[in-house]
Amino acid sequence: MRRVTSARTYPATIAAAVEHETVIRKSRFLTRVEPVSSVEEAEAVIAAIRKRAWDANHNCTAMVTGLLGDQARSSDDGEPSGTAGIPMLEVLRRRGLTDVVAVVTRYFGGVKLGAGGLVRAYSSAVSETLDLAALVQRSALRQVTVDVPHAEAGRYDNLLRDWATHHGAALGEPTYAVMATLELWAPEIELPQLTADLAAASGGAVVPVFGVERVVDVPM
Repeated sequence: MRRVTSARTYPATIAAAVEHETVIRKSRFLTRVEPVSSVEEAEAVIAAIRKRAWDANHNCTAMVTGLLGDQARSSDDGEPSGTAGIPMLEVLRRRGLTDVVAVVTRYFGGVKLGAGGLVRAYSSAVSETLDLAALVQRSALRQVTVDVPHAEAGRYDNLLRDWATHHGAALGEPTYAVMATLELWAPEIELPQLTADLAAASGGAVVPVFGVERVVDVPM
């Protein structure tokens, strides 16, 4: 397989919300980690969980937002200072994630864990939940459009789909008019290879058109 040269990348996020429950010395820790696009959306997720889990002892939270992961907030929600929110946040940071919010709902089981035990409990709750998540990498990619006859659209769609998996690219949305226009988002450094591969597949008849660059989510 040809080695892929990576595009400029940004902190990753998760593809969809994930939930996990763990019991530590009779306390239940229910964790939900969810992708968000802003602080406001994260706050809405937190508010919804707090409303649903109104009878819990604690709903501790951590979030990282922004394209570069430069905004972060956390809350111990009544747990001893520094034993819940910050450890949760550190897990998100260590995983290199952004645009994500984590909420750990604790139902106290009657056995105190101590400061160290709480740090381990909240950290592991978020870490174990993230182990269940599908990650999405973000990269700065160039738009590529390819016009092909409708009868050939399926063949070239398959070609681009396979090409994307080996070159750090992502398929876009096709459009259909007089010709079928297929869309791909690809690393700048891979564009000469794409041009050559399309020329080889079409006998030189298909020439890609390059457009704008933007940050695109690429499943990992």
